[in-house]
Amino acid sequence: MSGQELAGKVAVVTGGAGGIGRATAAMLVSEGARVVVADLDVEGGEQVAAELGDAASFHRTDVSDIDQVQSVVDAAVTTFGGLDIMFNNAGIGSPLKRFLHDDLADFSQIFGVNLFGVLAGTQRAARYMKDHGGGVVINNASIAAVNAGAGMISYRSSKAAIAHATKCMAIDLAPYGIRVNCLTPAHIRTGITNYDMGPVLKYMQPLEREATPDDVANAVVFLASDRAAQVTGIVFPIDGGTTAGPSMAQTKLIMSTARPAPE
Repeated sequence: MSGQELAGKVAVVTGGAGGIGRATAAMLVSEGARVVVADLDVEGGEQVAAELGDAASFHRTDVSDIDQVQSVVDAAVTTFGGLDIMFNNAGIGSPLKRFLHDDLADFSQIFGVNLFGVLAGTQRAARYMKDHGGGVVINNASIAAVNAGAGMISYRSSKAAIAHATKCMAIDLAPYGIRVNCLTPAHIRTGITNYDMGPVLKYMQPLEREATPDDVANAVVFLASDRAAQVTGIVFPIDGGTTAGPSMAQTKLIMSTARPAPE
């Protein structure tokens, strides 16, 4: 997209100081929106807001604290005059620990940020939107919400819960003209990506293209725009076809090692 599809709109982007949040904040501004960048990273968030100029401001926010979530919603209304788009992007990961050896010590923190943060952000944004003509909420989950895997049980469960909660909230909020959708990105190259993308792109992802934060930002802009006026309650993969099925390279590898069927 290009131009001013979101002219006059006001957005909050949680986790906006880096990666997907940073790219999305920039793209929303390029489409005419004004954006409140919300993050615990004060230095990074202030830098993003400064780079985006008068169309952006920074608000320090811990999304696991509902009072701070309310505060960032209030900041959007006070600073820019309203709130039309809520991108619940903030989230935390966890080490790759197998289930039997996982002490689950990080369960509450992971669910507090990943799931509660989304519920709180959606609720407090919706309370404003309900009385001001509706709006759009977009929740960022992960491919882990759709595809199961070993290890990181708390993380994977929190992301799956976001996807299901999104559908429930979409139904609940539809009478007020509020659309709620969920993104499930996979294998996005950001500043914290610490694994080799090569094998992933070859064997796990049918499209052998390395994704960037802008791929997610494009989806946010689409879902926030009037082009998606009839779209709510969806779980939107941004994964190069990973959830569709194995890549051709993986299929060929399996076939090359398969034993002939007995006669």
